[in-house]
Amino acid sequence: MTDPHTATALYSVAEIRAIEQAALAGLPPYTLMQRAGAAAAAAARRLIPDSQAARILVLAGPGNNGGDALEAACDLSSGGLEVSVLLMAHEQQADDARRALQRAQACAIDWIGFPQLSAGSGTSAAPGWTLVLDGLFGIGLQRALAPEYRAVVAAVNALDCPILALDIASGLNADTGGIVSAPGKGQPGDPAVRATHTISFIGAKPGLHTCDGRDHSGQVQIADLAIDRQFFTAPRVILNTPSGFAASLHPRVQNSHKGSFGDVSIVGGAPGLAGAVILAARAAAHTGAGRVHAGFVDQPPAYDAMHPELMCRAAASLDFGRGAIALGPGLGESREAHDQLSRALHAQANLVLDADALNLLAAEPGLQQKLSTRQRLGAALLTPHPLEAARLLGIDTVAVQADRLHAARALAQRFQAIVILKGSGTVIARPDGFAAVNPTGNPALATAGSGDVLTGICAALLAQHWQPWEAALGAVWLHGAAADYLVEQGVGPIGLCAGELAPAVRQVFNRLIENRPGSRRNGN
Repeated sequence: MTDPHTATALYSVAEIRAIEQAALAGLPPYTLMQRAGAAAAAAARRLIPDSQAARILVLAGPGNNGGDALEAACDLSSGGLEVSVLLMAHEQQADDARRALQRAQACAIDWIGFPQLSAGSGTSAAPGWTLVLDGLFGIGLQRALAPEYRAVVAAVNALDCPILALDIASGLNADTGGIVSAPGKGQPGDPAVRATHTISFIGAKPGLHTCDGRDHSGQVQIADLAIDRQFFTAPRVILNTPSGFAASLHPRVQNSHKGSFGDVSIVGGAPGLAGAVILAARAAAHTGAGRVHAGFVDQPPAYDAMHPELMCRAAASLDFGRGAIALGPGLGESREAHDQLSRALHAQANLVLDADALNLLAAEPGLQQKLSTRQRLGAALLTPHPLEAARLLGIDTVAVQADRLHAARALAQRFQAIVILKGSGTVIARPDGFAAVNPTGNPALATAGSGDVLTGICAALLAQHWQPWEAALGAVWLHGAAADYLVEQGVGPIGLCAGELAPAVRQVFNRLIENRPGSRRNGN
């Protein structure tokens, strides 16, 4: 169903349209719709445990997405399944969709109205729906759903059965992952189908994996519709997987020592915020840094009682000429904090900037200039959450979240840095506009200190001589995968504490290296 080359590619709506148009030039009309319908029907069958008792509800909207749904309905009905269609269109506007409607009208399909949608969800007279196919709207939706569609979406979301979205969940923006809303700010009531599964046609889209997309897309599979590879352009956005940083996944040789794995200096620790530095430092140690220095702008503690191997120092005494430097966890915005940031920006070392380091940057153009013109020195990784990103861009968080890819790319270009825009479907962006969307992680990470842990992971990978882009990809993936591992073990998501992440990162990291392609443990 899916060419392996498209497995991690994420395409914008404009790119999908270009691929589709190029492919259609050499195909008879209606071909791609037939292929989409067949792929959707095959995906639906895989979700039906007992086809003999299955009752399938198909929602068909007024465009080509509705045509795809009608094709799937006809295929399923022709295969002997009980199919009901709620047609939400006075007329099918596109030629292919009209042809699909004509075909479906000749099939043994039960055409229902809105009142029967909820009635079919389970009564004494009829069993509930086994599966819903959402073909109301696809990737072309540009405006908020009209009231009649909102009512259908609300009713479908209340059903207790799997929901398979065709191409994308109706109401979701394929480029941004936000809920399509009226012009201006979205309203809390703006709805989208909450799918348990999505079959994405031609290629996957960024919006399936970031912002609201992760809550509304469920498990995503791709059907490339047998389009020839020559029509696919090189993607500008990818899904972050270990293949993206596999070149850095090396087992440790026996003949090594602590100096082989680099030094990390974590700088922060304003009064009352010392824990942030400790969290980042512990994460760096658990991710394999050879030596970790915890630098405090306030009075440093004598040592970390849980991890005495961490070297606690005054920030001003740290040597910024070696290893990797991370500034921001609990840094504060004092004169001392400003001075340490300025000193680090002049250092010939790789930097990770987070939290208050980003707030200081946002407040002072002079620091921004130093960052954006230090290309000849070490690389810089910025790890903002949406509010910090908004301060750096001079906008609000609503605008950042409205287009997370654009915001991350804008920051990366402005500061000539790699940007990690944290959130659901974290976005990693380079100054040249190339970006990745991360699929790991869960709501357990929505807790104080988890960002400090990510900062420590980034710094540790940089200290171990990972290329900066691969370090960013690897750190974000490991951070999320550690949270996923803990939830699988019954730790969270509610109540998971940031301090629990670092040991899980160590476990996931070692397992990833042991199971890498070509390893002896993996049998290759």
